[in-house]
Amino acid sequence: MLTELRIFDFAIIDHLELRFRDGLVTFTGETGAGKSIIIDAVEALLGGRVEATMIRAGEERALLEGDFRISANTRAPLHAILERESLLDDPDYVTLSREIRAEGRHHARINGRSVTVALLKEIGEYLVDVHGQSEHLSLLRVREHLRLLDSFAGADEELTAYQTAYNLLRNTIQKLAELRAAERDAARRADLLRYQIDEIEAAALKPGEDDELKQERNRLANAETLAKLSQEAIFTIDESSPENPSATDLFGQAVTAINQLARTDSGQKGLSERAQEIFDSLNDLVLELRDYIETIEFNPKRLEEVEERLDLIQNLKRKYGSTIPEVIAFAETAAEELDAITNAEERIAHLEAEKAVQLKKIAVLGEALSEARKKAAGKMSAALEAQLKDLRMPEAHFDVEFIRKQDPDGVELASAEKVAYGPHGLESVQFLVAPNPGEGLKPLAKIASGGEMSRLMLALKNVLAQADLTPTLIFDEIDQGIGGRVGAVVGEKLSNLGKQHQVLCITHLPQLAAYGIQHYRVVKHIDHGRTITQVDALEGEERLSELALMLGEVSEATLQSAREMLMAVEAGM
Repeated sequence: MLTELRIFDFAIIDHLELRFRDGLVTFTGETGAGKSIIIDAVEALLGGRVEATMIRAGEERALLEGDFRISANTRAPLHAILERESLLDDPDYVTLSREIRAEGRHHARINGRSVTVALLKEIGEYLVDVHGQSEHLSLLRVREHLRLLDSFAGADEELTAYQTAYNLLRNTIQKLAELRAAERDAARRADLLRYQIDEIEAAALKPGEDDELKQERNRLANAETLAKLSQEAIFTIDESSPENPSATDLFGQAVTAINQLARTDSGQKGLSERAQEIFDSLNDLVLELRDYIETIEFNPKRLEEVEERLDLIQNLKRKYGSTIPEVIAFAETAAEELDAITNAEERIAHLEAEKAVQLKKIAVLGEALSEARKKAAGKMSAALEAQLKDLRMPEAHFDVEFIRKQDPDGVELASAEKVAYGPHGLESVQFLVAPNPGEGLKPLAKIASGGEMSRLMLALKNVLAQADLTPTLIFDEIDQGIGGRVGAVVGEKLSNLGKQHQVLCITHLPQLAAYGIQHYRVVKHIDHGRTITQVDALEGEERLSELALMLGEVSEATLQSAREMLMAVEAGM
């Protein structure tokens, strides 16, 4: 719902702030006072086309702002868009703004953040419908007709069943397409997969063997150096000559001295034990070095074998994975794909059979959905024509056109006819209307008369009130071409519509204006040589005088008539 509208320097409006309640809000005033300018401002705010000429003369920019309370019906789709764009601040409200600049750079914002006009328009379509001179008409969008008809029909169960089956069928068709695409390339792909699998399996890889081989290669390549260093260590530690005693000999002497020390001073027994441990460790170290020398071999042939094995592993890793486990996993995946290709014909046959069954199910569920729609279309047409009769269009006719397309790859109906199918059923629909006798039914979008269009929209909105999710509806001079008696009917219908939607209406008929729960008077006056539009909220005697003035000159008679209108409205509510 539109809760507040702020307009600055737009056309002949210098500064205007309006607050709106739920229900029917009426605007009255003389022609040219600026009533339609307010509607133009709303349309611009919702992403409509703007021009620099809309800026008040002498100003650099115009600013439009609107606060909207998010209704329960539109909460889910609006939140989805706002969250997608990281614009959701308050879950219950959203603020739109549009800045029109004289130099041509215009700005759109949602909740204070800059956005594209396309996004502003996308959000706006969930908030407001403007009926009159506007292009912002949801009922003129043919793609909306099917959704409205389904909602009017209460066909949720039939539509859900159909769409579930449709999604299963699309999944089957996608799998078939993938298999057939693979089949066309199957021979070449199978040869490649077999080569890759054979190459990896022939290598008989073992996880971790590359690290082991690198260590072995290092030993083989440096055998002479390793042996020399080991021998030097052994000689230094354990081999002696009269001139150069070994480390073990020297340390043995130290151990003997420390043992004697400990026997003299029993408190130093720990030193003796530690010295003996070190001496034993030296002997163990020498033994390990002698064993290590035994493992060192000068084997150029083995070195060549290790190098070749490492080259093979590196080549496989370059092709199939950065590690041996990844290479092995590649072979396993390739084997699964090869198996799928090998058994593709069998799987295709199975999926084709599954597709045939699903197509038959789609046909049955699609026909059931179509039947529910056709029954609802008849009821909708009758209800709408009754509404139009009340609105002084007694000869108008309404119908819903069901459009099916022949398709050799579509679903086969009981009549053996094959028709196209989609996510929403076996047909598209379009609302048709014949406003006057002899004109023939035409698409809703082709109706030329503004008055007829407005009344038709009002009738549709009343019939589809439960189905239509748009919370705020604006009607610009819906009373065009109708008199006071019908104006009262229009007012009553708008009032009823206001129980489920917020309705803003510009009118010249007091009989209609009397039904508003809010009444604004739009006037223009000259201030310091400048024309300014002023909007006043009317209540009590001011409202009574305005209604009387709309009936003619203000007199006791017109005031009494205005009182009677208000009393009649109050009695009927």
